[in-house]
Amino acid sequence: MSFVEIVVLGVALSADAFAVTISNTFIFASESRARLALMPIMFGLFQGIMPLTGHFVGGLAADAIEACSGIVTLVILGFIGGNMVREGVFGLMGRGDREPGAGPVAKRLTLVSLFVQAMATAIDAFAVGVSLRARAVSIFKAAGVIALTTALCCAIALVIGRKVGEALGDKAQIVGGSVLLAIGVKAFLS
Repeated sequence: MSFVEIVVLGVALSADAFAVTISNTFIFASESRARLALMPIMFGLFQGIMPLTGHFVGGLAADAIEACSGIVTLVILGFIGGNMVREGVFGLMGRGDREPGAGPVAKRLTLVSLFVQAMATAIDAFAVGVSLRARAVSIFKAAGVIALTTALCCAIALVIGRKVGEALGDKAQIVGGSVLLAIGVKAFLS
């Protein structure tokens, strides 16, 4: 497999992480730049670790993980996205989950949430690792390129998310949650 093919594979694998990064940027618009910068790092790290895991675990659990990956992704992103849509709709209706008269609640991008999202968006990279083993590809080179490609794509998503999030204003949380739900449904159906 050539370097260019691995980069293209990395871009394809990073699509879900790219979309989640944009969604998170909508939702957590008041987060610090340092906290937001964790997204490209975490998503890139997991996109690099999962092909390594798939390569070394090989056929042992690959079929089972691949069989349930869509369901796991749907449940995780569906829960997070559904909750975001619900909170966004209630916020627009003036029925948020805060005391009357209280200021807006600052949303935090927790490390646990980021970890779960990174894992959910990288499950398909496990199966790629299994297939790379079958093709006798240098897995460390491939995993490194995939990780760096994902991190770069997510860094670009941060910039895009900031601009689009500002344009969407109060509807950003609903749009972001809807994107997560769509990614979950896509993973379930594929």
